[in-house]
Amino acid sequence: MMRLLLVFLLLGAALPAAAADPGRDVIGKVTVEVFFGTNGDPAVLAGKGTEVDEATVALLAADGPLKFDHYRKLGGAREALYRSYENWAEPIAGSDEILCRFEVAGRVSEDVWRLDLELWLQRKKVLKTGAALAEDRPVLVLGPGWRGGRLIVAVALAPAGLPGS
Repeated sequence: MMRLLLVFLLLGAALPAAAADPGRDVIGKVTVEVFFGTNGDPAVLAGKGTEVDEATVALLAADGPLKFDHYRKLGGAREALYRSYENWAEPIAGSDEILCRFEVAGRVSEDVWRLDLELWLQRKKVLKTGAALAEDRPVLVLGPGWRGGRLIVAVALAPAGLPGS
């Protein structure tokens, strides 16, 4: 009887270790930012959005199709990147109009991860691609026309040294 009790105790102690799911390991964070670019008057946003710093303007304007006279940041999110689960980011707080889904597809190098990336607008998937993401090197996606301009989505790995990373 004592041996049977000992076996049950050992099995009970081993269950939590076996139940740990390595797919839920957080291996980093992903930042998703949404910008609005226009050659017209940015006042069409009616006060929505914030000014964009010079470094971000230079990054966005460096790519021909993303070059606009005016940029505004509409929102951003930083979400955990799970090893084996799909991840969702809602860059405009309180709105599911723009969503980004990402899932790890593999590791390219020490600081670069390959992700399956999807962009959802108004609950419809409008883009599905594979992307290699690294810290501070965002993948820029030119979104659809919106209010006389275009939406631009930037997705990157969050730098490991930042708070919340």
